[in-house]
Amino acid sequence: MIHNLIYVYCLANSPPELDASTESRELKSFKYDGFYVVVKLVSEDEYDEENFKRNLSNIHWVETNARTHISVINSIMEHQTVIPFKFGTIFQTEERIQKFLLEYSDSLHENFKYIHAKEEWSVKVYCDRKALCSQIDELSEETAALETQIMASAPGKAFLLKRKKTEMIENEMDRLCKEYGQTYYEHFNSLSEANSLINMLPKEFTGRQDTMILNATFLVRKNKVAELLNAIEVMKGNDEQSSFFIEASGPWPPFSFISIKEKY
Repeated sequence: MIHNLIYVYCLANSPPELDASTESRELKSFKYDGFYVVVKLVSEDEYDEENFKRNLSNIHWVETNARTHISVINSIMEHQTVIPFKFGTIFQTEERIQKFLLEYSDSLHENFKYIHAKEEWSVKVYCDRKALCSQIDELSEETAALETQIMASAPGKAFLLKRKKTEMIENEMDRLCKEYGQTYYEHFNSLSEANSLINMLPKEFTGRQDTMILNATFLVRKNKVAELLNAIEVMKGNDEQSSFFIEASGPWPPFSFISIKEKY
């Protein structure tokens, strides 16, 4: 199998430390215009345009190789700032990489300055709507007041009020999810330099039975990460008996906060 395509993982702002793992033994780096490019030679059988598109339909292939992609970048960013490239970024020759670096040099330098000494962290918040429903009278003045009215009503009127409450509960749960999601977002955002809101994922993608109410990434200064993680743990503790669950992970390569613009 001939390996004649150049797979690019990331750019580093100083000589990358490539460890002795199997993955890293295949890696190479070269310097150009002040950038250190971390690459690996790969085969057209996997990574030319047609074969890569075909391989994207193979879930096992994507999971294995995408995981390796992130793992390589993570290992390098332990020691220096990196600009990550998307999974499957291919160049035909080193000359084409050099051309890219020259065309986008100013923007790349600006991005390095922007993300220096910062980390990307992912925060997802979920709501167990069944549990929330059982707590609704504690959290909603409207449903609590209606429940009091139901208890004091004759059977016929109580029946109609219960139907009204069923509709109200759904609306109140939606409101509470938005309210709690916004509260979490504002608190974590106050500890970060920037954020990126991501589309909510349905249950079939999360593998969870509860509902996602916040999906965001935050760019956090390294000296603020401990404060962010502590805030998450405190909020987890406060919500231990509630219907809301926080899931945080990181640091991740700062994909969400890189914006490379061509020279005008």
